[in-house]
This record gives sequence, C-alpha cells and structure tokens, in this order.
Amino acid sequence: MSFRRLMLLLPLFLVPELALAAEVNNLGLTGTETGIFTVLIFIIAYGFVMAEEFTHLRKSKPVIFAGAVIWAHAAYLASEAGVAVEQTHQVFERNLVEFAELMLFLIVAMTYVNVLAERNVFNALRSWLVRKHFNYRQLFVITGVITFFLSAVADNLTSALLVGAVVLAVGQGNKRFVSIGFVNLVVAANAGGAFSPFGDITTLMVWQAGYAEFFDFFKLFVPSVVNYAVPAAFMYFAVPNEQPEQSADEAVVGLKKGALTVCALFGLTIGLAVSFKQVVHLPPFMGMMLGLSILMLYGYYLKTTCTEHKGDYRFDIFRKIRDAEWDTLFFFFGVVFAVGGLGYIGYLELLSGAMYDTLGATTANILVGVLSAIIDNIPVMFAVLSMNLDMDLYQWLLVTLTAGVGGSLLSIGSAAGVALMGQSKQMYTFFSHVKWTPHIALGYIASIFVHYLING
Repeated sequence: MSFRRLMLLLPLFLVPELALAAEVNNLGLTGTETGIFTVLIFIIAYGFVMAEEFTHLRKSKPVIFAGAVIWAHAAYLASEAGVAVEQTHQVFERNLVEFAELMLFLIVAMTYVNVLAERNVFNALRSWLVRKHFNYRQLFVITGVITFFLSAVADNLTSALLVGAVVLAVGQGNKRFVSIGFVNLVVAANAGGAFSPFGDITTLMVWQAGYAEFFDFFKLFVPSVVNYAVPAAFMYFAVPNEQPEQSADEAVVGLKKGALTVCALFGLTIGLAVSFKQVVHLPPFMGMMLGLSILMLYGYYLKTTCTEHKGDYRFDIFRKIRDAEWDTLFFFFGVVFAVGGLGYIGYLELLSGAMYDTLGATTANILVGVLSAIIDNIPVMFAVLSMNLDMDLYQWLLVTLTAGVGGSLLSIGSAAGVALMGQSKQMYTFFSHVKWTPHIALGYIASIFVHYLING
C-alpha cells in the first residue's frame, strides 16, 4: 500500500523453465491443519499491513515474515506428501524470477521519479498552480485532471501526494475544500492509472502476464474517465464557490538544468520497455534497464558540465536509486512469496472455484474491485493471475479496471488514500471519504457499464 504502484510479472510461457514450473500441480492440502495455519499467518500479517497508519510498523516486515513461514510450511507439506524436491524448487524459483523482474522494473521507475523531483519538475508545477490564484472550484477541476493524467505515467501515490500539496497550499485551512479535494484526488489517481500499463501495478501485472497487449489497455480510457467524472460531478457542487484567501506570493520555483531532458528520457524509457515487449519479445524490464543506463550516462554529463555554485556537480544517480522505496519493494517480495506459497498448497485453486466457477467471471471480477477497497489490490490481482483463469480480453480488462478503481471506495483502499490521510492534518479522514462512497460506487458501476457498452 505504498508507492510506486508499477509491477512486472514475467509471462510463464516466455521461459521454458517457468512453463515447466506451471505444470507442477499444487499440493491440494488445503484441509490440513498446517495448511490452514498458513492462511492464518497471511491474514494476521495483512492485518498489520492494514493497520500501518496506526502502528507505524512498515508493511514490508509482516509480509516478509509471512512469505518465509508460508513457504517453509509449503516445503514441509510437499515433503510429507512425497513430492520431489526439484518440483518444489521449480515453483519456488518461479516466485523468485517474478520478484526479481518486478524489483528491477520498479527500481528504474522509482529512480526516474526521484530524479524528476530533484530537478524541481514537481515543485515547479506546484509553484505555478499556487501563484495563479484560481478559485476553489477551478482548483478542484484542475487538480483532479492533472492527477488523472499524471497517474497514468507515474503512480497513484506519487500523483496524489504531489497534487495534494497544492490543495493544502491553496486551501489555507479551509477544511471543506481540502476534504472534498482530497477525495477527488484519490478517485482521479486510481481512475487515471487504470487505463495505462504504467499507471497502476495491477494493469502492469496483466500486461506482463500476457493477457492483454500494451495498446489494449487504452480501451479502458473512457470507462476510467467515467469512473472519475461521475463522483467528481457530484463533489464539484459541494466545493465552496469562493476565492482562496490571498497570502504572500508563492516563491517562483525554476527547473534545474536538464529537467526537460530527464522528462524526455523517461518517455524514451517507457517506449523502450514497450518495444522490448512488443518487438523483440523480451521482458519489458530490459527496456527499463536500458533507459536507466541512458539516465546514468546523462547524470555523468550533468556532474561534469555543471558549476559548483549551482550544486549540480553533486548529482549522483546512485543516490536516487538509494532513495527508492525499499519498503515497497520488500512488500512486493512478501506478497509474491506469500501468495505463491498459498497457491502451491492449493488455496488459489480453491478460491478460484469458489469465485469464478460458482459466481461466473463477470460477477467475480466485479467482486475483485470491491475486495480491493478493503485489501490492497496487489495481492488480490496477483492471486487472480496465479489462478491461471481462462478468460477473454474483455474479462481481463474488466478485472484490470475494477481492481484499479475499486480502491477508491474507501480511503484505506489505496496507497493514495492512506497517504493523503496522513498529509491532510485531520481535514481528510476515513469518515469524510465514506460520505462520498455512494457517489464513488455510482461511478464504479457506471464505468463497468460503459466498459460493457464499448468493449463487450
């Protein structure tokens, strides 16, 4: 439930070893006491993740513990059942490959965002918005639209926090505007990330798993717009139609040398990732790594050409890599291994039968979105992908949409909501968000209906 909601999972059919691992049947030991114990471990660990705001225990710690314990029990159960050690290793190594590629992809994305922040790209945008002195309703629309499109290339957490700083700066203690404005940002951030493979981890996961091509996801653009526009239309009329109190002029923040070049390189890196997947049929993380190498070379140029008084001579790309959210990366490690271990024991097949075989794909996929409002969409989507479901493109796009925007139903349903609750100084809370949940739910239903009309 933290930034940099971008994720990579290698399609099993791309690598022979992984295809072999996929053929290993699960243990089918869901009814054993030890098997049930692993589920309990996961539930307790995720309880700590959901309570991070209150306990201040980083979310990576309980899920890493859960992942290790679950796999230890899975290996024990496999041994007791007479399963060959090599087969267990194949499944385990599949999890390892998934995380390794995920980590490399995310490190590149996080590094680029850190460099953009260091080059003052985001501060300059914030400064411009504050200095324009828009009224509250204009700011409501502008910040929502910016967040919607920004989250398509960054992530919902980063987008919401960056634009949230603008809302706080111009809100000047107007609790009503800040509260509604933050709800607006959460919905916009989650909706904007749903139609772009780089905008949300769940979208990226589906792309990497090979269930949809890169440009297929743009079919979700109109449903995503509807998902945001419906609740935003209701909230707009609740925003005070007033001018914010004028304060001392915001200091002008200029871009540092190379800021626009870094923006261009980020776009190039995204293009390389897509090209590696679509053209040369290699995992996209290789394109991201190529883009990182270009950024490293450009960073060397900045160090060697900038003067000392500007401070750019200190530019060090490895400091930006160091500042990546390692808590997020290790959280994904725990999720991949915990859910993978539960799948090896047999719980994902059991869950698949309960949801998709009993309810049908459409109902189950809509339910996935509702679950993502309570449980983070990352383990939910990873579980869905691990079920090896036989669904068509329409259904995969549906679950991508619902898992991406379902977190908007509650403030705790996405990283953006949790982060803004901490940033808002008690002006945006769980209950101030719940007040708008019926309108958000209406947008959720409308986006599913529009997806059916356009893509069904």
